[in-house]
Amino acid sequence: MCRTLATFPTTCLERAKEFKTRLGIFLHKSELGSDTGSVGKFEWGSKHSKESRIFSEDVLGWKESFDLLLSSKNGVAAFRAFLKTEFSEENLEFWLACEEFKKIRSASKLVSRAQRIFDEFIRSEAPKEVNIDHETRELTRTNLQTATAMCFDVAQGKTRTLMEKDSYPRFLRSPAYRDLAAQALASSTSTSTSMSTSSCSLAEPSHT
Repeated sequence: MCRTLATFPTTCLERAKEFKTRLGIFLHKSELGSDTGSVGKFEWGSKHSKESRIFSEDVLGWKESFDLLLSSKNGVAAFRAFLKTEFSEENLEFWLACEEFKKIRSASKLVSRAQRIFDEFIRSEAPKEVNIDHETRELTRTNLQTATAMCFDVAQGKTRTLMEKDSYPRFLRSPAYRDLAAQALASSTSTSTSMSTSSCSLAEPSHT
């Protein structure tokens, strides 16, 4: 953790620590749906391997746009880990469920999965009820009568907007992400310097 964390309240530190722990598990296991197992911590590696460089670029890209975060497997895992510390992961889980739903090609599976998603995330007092307005909830209920791959589009769009405007900025400001981004930047800078030095050495004329 960065040294400036000493200035944060105890509750913030505890949440940041939990975020780091969960993030380590996600990145170590390379899974989006599990936060079980032994805690692993991502190691940047002293040799600055290609994988480390790619991961550094990935991490730094998360703050460029919410789309880049959602398009990154590690980014989604990190964002979910953060949302779990705020007890608000249902919005992301609904968004991910909708993305998978759109890939279904079987009409019968489409209907059954649509009902399952509605019962889990949309209906009033659902176990993982997302924060949408009454009109959107009723529109989605109507859409289920003739379920198509687009029946959750409005609800999904509203939860995405909510995450982008509310949770995403807090994620970027969180001590855990800022620490991770600082490590990524340091690794990226170090790799660039190393490559530049190597290039200069190769270009240097030999003397006899």
